[in-house]
Amino acid sequence: MTESPIIVALDFASLSTALHLADQLDPDRCRVKVGKELFTREGPAVIHSLHNRGFEVFLDLKFHDIPNTVAKACAAAADLGIWMLNVHTLGGSAMMYAARQAVGTATDAPLLIGVTLLTSMDQATFNEVGLSGDMPGTVQKLALLAKDSGLDGVVCSAQEASLLQKALGKEFCLVTPGIRPKDSVADDQHRTMTPIDAVQAGSHYLVIGRPITGALNPMQALAEIEASLG
Repeated sequence: MTESPIIVALDFASLSTALHLADQLDPDRCRVKVGKELFTREGPAVIHSLHNRGFEVFLDLKFHDIPNTVAKACAAAADLGIWMLNVHTLGGSAMMYAARQAVGTATDAPLLIGVTLLTSMDQATFNEVGLSGDMPGTVQKLALLAKDSGLDGVVCSAQEASLLQKALGKEFCLVTPGIRPKDSVADDQHRTMTPIDAVQAGSHYLVIGRPITGALNPMQALAEIEASLG
């Protein structure tokens, strides 16, 4: 099991493209994330192929439905032998508790993480969907709900990591997308942070996509991020 905090987002449309990128990475130096498009097109085959290459996999499907449906989906995901999966905290405590019960708490159970607010969300979108209060306060409230429901941690912006670590403790896992090395473009992310700043703020795992997958030499890009972490 790698000790690296880096999770490379394999946001591709086909198994062949995802594996071509994965074959340029070292599974001892990163984990990988499989999201909705790739899993919908390719199914469990992508998980099995990545496992065969030695990678631990974060299955990023953000389940959000009635408790029974989410529980069954989480159990099916856990049966794939994944390292981490996630649900939406906005589904509420009953849904998250059902997911926890379905995944279990054995030492080989995957980490169960709750999504708070997407890192693509800005204040205008927050207001648009009818949420009240401020974004950091809402993230903290959702994270506390996730912890009380038995989840292992949350997905949040690195900008909220320090706040959540103080409120929920250092053991509560913080997974942060929207990580952008210095001088890289933000793309469609709004609440971004550099890798070293994110780790110093309290992030346990850094989800990084295009700065690595879009590089001419993905392993070199990964190495440069590792070097920036010291």
